[in-house]
Amino acid sequence: MTDLYALGLGVGTQNNKGEWLEVFFPQPLLNPEPAVAKAVAEALGYTGGNEAIAIDSAKLDALATALTDNPEQAAIVKSFQNSKRPLVAALLAEDAAPSSVPEGYLKLHLISHRLVKPHGTVLDGLFGTLPNVAWTNQGAVDLTELPERQLQARLNGELLDVDCVDKFPKMTNYVVPAGVRIAHTARVRLGAYIGEGTTIMHEGFVNFNAGTEGPGMIEGRISAGVFVGKGSDLGGGCSTMGTLSGGGNIIISVGDECLLGANAGIGIPLGDRCTVEAGLYITAGTKVAVLDDKGELVESVKARDLAGKSDLLFRRNSVNGAVECKTNKSAIALNEELHANN
Repeated sequence: MTDLYALGLGVGTQNNKGEWLEVFFPQPLLNPEPAVAKAVAEALGYTGGNEAIAIDSAKLDALATALTDNPEQAAIVKSFQNSKRPLVAALLAEDAAPSSVPEGYLKLHLISHRLVKPHGTVLDGLFGTLPNVAWTNQGAVDLTELPERQLQARLNGELLDVDCVDKFPKMTNYVVPAGVRIAHTARVRLGAYIGEGTTIMHEGFVNFNAGTEGPGMIEGRISAGVFVGKGSDLGGGCSTMGTLSGGGNIIISVGDECLLGANAGIGIPLGDRCTVEAGLYITAGTKVAVLDDKGELVESVKARDLAGKSDLLFRRNSVNGAVECKTNKSAIALNEELHANN
């Protein structure tokens, strides 16, 4: 029997040197059934480890024979028979840092297919593994080959439209999760986790290894590594500080039923039922005045001391500009809780 962490049969794009630019996995598998993993492994001559194996016609025939008892994967193999693009199988024996483009793309697919949540799979070194390519109306194009492709398109009376130059494509060209609305698809990268019931408005953005539990309304920015709980809304222009934008090793998250006002921002994780008023950006070092239910000062703390706490309202004093925090529970109890965790 063969145990695998993940398995994917994919079709992708290579440059003129035969190097992978991107891979589309129509039905990635997390912890595939041992019988399926064994059938694929034997058909491809897989011997172990994390490996990307090119699929030629002989291997494709072997897969078709081996997967007769698995209708879903057999249907994918059948559809591959007439492929004009290179085919590949990514077999991951363990959840380790991706060392090839097919491995990296398989992991991004796992997240966007909702098979794992952000931070649920190892993505160390992914930036160095994925190439920077031109995403066009004719698919991924190697940047060194782009001028020739543009010229050839013009000579054919066509236009090669370059949508963006990036390491990550937009998610909806690979998977559209059920039960979501995405107003501007270019603002959601492959590797985003978009939970059912989520609406991403035109100014909303979701990076890879980030996303929403759903339901929720996103009109702000969800940076890499940030996960937003169910029932939370991110107002227009608001921002969450990811590990790629100054957050260091702190994992920023937003709990359930939270509200980030328009143009607000956070550099600390929020617990459940928290509100940050419009225009207020809180970093870990922001000095915060903790108020009791009468509006009296209890203590001044750094915002990092309030990280992960629930039922908080962050606001700016309209008179002196100080950042204040009120709570739905006793501020005295919150104060005791803070010191108990020191």
